[in-house]
Amino acid sequence: MLDMHLAALYEVEVKVLNQSVKRNIDRFPEDFMFQLSEEEVENLRSQIVTANFGMRRTLPYAFTEQGVAMLAGILRSKKAIQVNIEIMRTFVVLRKMSLQYQEISDKIESLESKYDAQFAEVFTAMRYLLDPTTNEKETKRIGYK
Repeated sequence: MLDMHLAALYEVEVKVLNQSVKRNIDRFPEDFMFQLSEEEVENLRSQIVTANFGMRRTLPYAFTEQGVAMLAGILRSKKAIQVNIEIMRTFVVLRKMSLQYQEISDKIESLESKYDAQFAEVFTAMRYLLDPTTNEKETKRIGYK
């Protein structure tokens, strides 16, 4: 998540959030938080036409799931605690969804190995539908890539 989005959720200014992080920088290694490059910011602007990064002098920071969890330790307002709980619940739901996707893929592979070639085309079609990279090649996606 970007610093500006977290600041909006926590109802603080981006500057305040980033100052709090900088005061506790030892809690935020590179796999918890990193600063976007100019190229990445431009890519976001082109992907999200309505993106408004404002008149920032600095490049935005991006926080991973662990970085968002660490913010709970440095932002101690009631609002920050409630927002952090909701964000962590969202991450849990996303993780469960990705595990279910993997389970479906594993089941298809086991079925494919059990049944003979008469279902080969069906399994090929199912793999095609489950693989997002094959769908991207044939259709131009709109929005963030």
